[in-house]
Amino acid sequence: MLRLALAFALALPASTACAPAPPAEAPDPPTVAVAASLRNVMPDLIESWGGRATLTYGGSGTLRRQVEAGAPIDAVVFASAAPVDSLIEQELADPATRDRLATNRLVLVRPSDHPADVTWQTLAELPEGEKLAVGEPAAVPAGAYAKEALVGLGSWEALRDRVVFAGDVAMVLAYARRGEVAAAAVYATDVRGIEDVVVLEEAAWEGAPQPEVVAAAVSEAEAGRALLTFLGTPAARAVFQRHGFGPP
Repeated sequence: MLRLALAFALALPASTACAPAPPAEAPDPPTVAVAASLRNVMPDLIESWGGRATLTYGGSGTLRRQVEAGAPIDAVVFASAAPVDSLIEQELADPATRDRLATNRLVLVRPSDHPADVTWQTLAELPEGEKLAVGEPAAVPAGAYAKEALVGLGSWEALRDRVVFAGDVAMVLAYARRGEVAAAAVYATDVRGIEDVVVLEEAAWEGAPQPEVVAAAVSEAEAGRALLTFLGTPAARAVFQRHGFGPP
């Protein structure tokens, strides 16, 4: 079932964020690979830019592999530095355009009608049969952050047989919202305005992972580079802030 869900997610067509005509310095709409955790903020960023872009959402690691396979993408905006830096190391992204755009917070949530009242530190005490949803660590930054947090707390090995992996953070949240798991690790920005989940705890202790949003150009296209320039401006940071993201 999980495999089918992931296949369906990867098969989804790119979505297009429409706004007024692109700025003069960006005559052609860029194609941008965007982390699923940015699905709410990115359309507003494109609108603030005043242009148009084709946005393909997914797990950052999955999108990285699409770039490696030669997908026609002009820029990437990922939820972690690791997949961006991997592309740079392979000379598939321009290091001069690499930019840390914003930060986020990793939170533990549960379905609003579920009795579980756990913290990051007590997750291993979930009752027998209860599951934890996280993103696939190799493909989803939120999953990598969650694994890092749990390894640091010494509870990853105790939990790994009860973890439900998902192909992006949106799918992780969906498991929690449908009540299919007792808890899930997502970003704080994912649950803004969501009433059917309860935030149990933020991963905010010393040494906890710090989620970040990192971008880079992966083609010479003027449009992609113009958009990335805008995403590093105070105007774009104000949009990030409105959606609950922290400063770079």
